[in-house]
Amino acid sequence: MPNSKTGERKLQILQALAGMLESPKAEKVTTAALAAKLDVSEAALYRHFASKAQMYEGLIEFIETSIFTLVNKITQSEENGRRQALAVARMLLDFSEQNPGMTKVMIGDALVNEDERLQRRMNQFVDRVELALRQSWKLAATQGGPAEEEAAARAALLMAFVIGRWHRFAKSGFQLKPTDGAVLQLGLLAA
Repeated sequence: MPNSKTGERKLQILQALAGMLESPKAEKVTTAALAAKLDVSEAALYRHFASKAQMYEGLIEFIETSIFTLVNKITQSEENGRRQALAVARMLLDFSEQNPGMTKVMIGDALVNEDERLQRRMNQFVDRVELALRQSWKLAATQGGPAEEEAAARAALLMAFVIGRWHRFAKSGFQLKPTDGAVLQLGLLAA
């Protein structure tokens, strides 16, 4: 039973951290502010996480697990490579819109003064998503779509579009939704 309580408390801490990141103000998230938000001591936070970096790792794990579960569902259910790539891009925009605090993690804003390995991990995440997009474009090439030589360029273009939308969302204080007008723009990019 203690493990479920520990797991619940860890989840509460991560949810509170994500909630703090959803604030449009660019204030640095500190363990003191996080502890105050949860009405616990900083020591209580450190009973569940060895460091603030470990808390961010928990958010990154949530992002990775969520996104790659959805990517796998898309690639398994959609046989058309072009539509796969577009569905993955739309899902990335939807995820950002539904999880503004995670958007700050994905673009690295929340990781600026944290351990550099966290940013490296997010860079690897982006590389893995781009690889999934590349695989979709390679599949599209076998189905009579754009040439296979274009797969890497098309994947990079879609990923740059998505990242740009994530940045715009965060920099606008979460006012400019990443999905606004995205269907038409993605269609133009994938033409």
